[in-house]
Amino acid sequence: MSKSAFEALEPELLQRSSRWLVTGAAGFIGSHLIEKLLTLNQEVVGLDNFATGSRANLEHVRASVGEQKWRSFTFLESDICDLEACQEATKGVKYVLHQAALGSVPRSVADPLMTNRANVDGFLNMLVASRDANVERFVYAASSSTYGDHPGLPKVEDLIGKPLSPYAVTKYVNELYADVFARTYGMNCIGLRYFNVFGPRQDPQGAYAAVIPRWFETLCQESAPQINGDGETSRDFCFIDNTVQANLLAATSEHPDACNQVYNVAVGGRTSLNELFYSIRALLGAENKAILDIEPVYAGFREGDVRHSQADISRARELLGYQPTHTVDQGLAVTCDWFLGL
Repeated sequence: MSKSAFEALEPELLQRSSRWLVTGAAGFIGSHLIEKLLTLNQEVVGLDNFATGSRANLEHVRASVGEQKWRSFTFLESDICDLEACQEATKGVKYVLHQAALGSVPRSVADPLMTNRANVDGFLNMLVASRDANVERFVYAASSSTYGDHPGLPKVEDLIGKPLSPYAVTKYVNELYADVFARTYGMNCIGLRYFNVFGPRQDPQGAYAAVIPRWFETLCQESAPQINGDGETSRDFCFIDNTVQANLLAATSEHPDACNQVYNVAVGGRTSLNELFYSIRALLGAENKAILDIEPVYAGFREGDVRHSQADISRARELLGYQPTHTVDQGLAVTCDWFLGL
């Protein structure tokens, strides 16, 4: 069997070190990117203001990669809303993986000004700094929320509807700005529309915690999780390793049509919230039988939420060589082991 594009890329990166910048470095996705890059002998700069990231994530990476590789990491505690900080961070950088943002639809509904400041003003700062530093490629975290009210399934990159939340507006503006900077200044930009990324180290705490870590923690405490709506809302849940792969492929792809595109990053499937709950319950119940008797509590639908989401990932397969390594069930099993400390 021939190697996948990512399997071929890893040994190449091991042989040639480049300088990468990961914004949102202390966050869930950012810390996994740093961990992978350091494992592949890359030089990494991380930028984070700890608004939503945590020092614990960075310490986990340090313990995982070991002190020798950790010395190839430089951390800047700064805010992307500070242009000078962005300019400092991009010095000598070849690849930017821009993950810093304020996520969460409900958070954006509660405070649209704060969301816009981080996701639009901060994004523009990073584009300007990357342009001025002659960064070779600017890869940024886009979002499936951009599809808005478009009813079609699976979601195809060129067919979007009206945004349903302030958060969705900001992520669409990111795509527009990246496209304009590519046309106006000749930058190489790639947007990755993430679909419900999950995995180890994802924070289960707080009002805006994602559903998978929150349910794992709640069930571990033998409590009943809350499902918003009737449980038939569906998502294309994507394990973190798939997301890391997409970022590294996007940064290094030599396909002539790869740049100045947006790509869906998912597995191309649909899992309802009810199905997700029973999968998580079964995994945890294998270790604690009492959990198998817990049923969810149903509440009202959440404002700004899309009813169904599923990605067409054919563009990423064709132009980036993206091939998901983990299904939802495989990713949940790994995540379960992490929550149980196995």
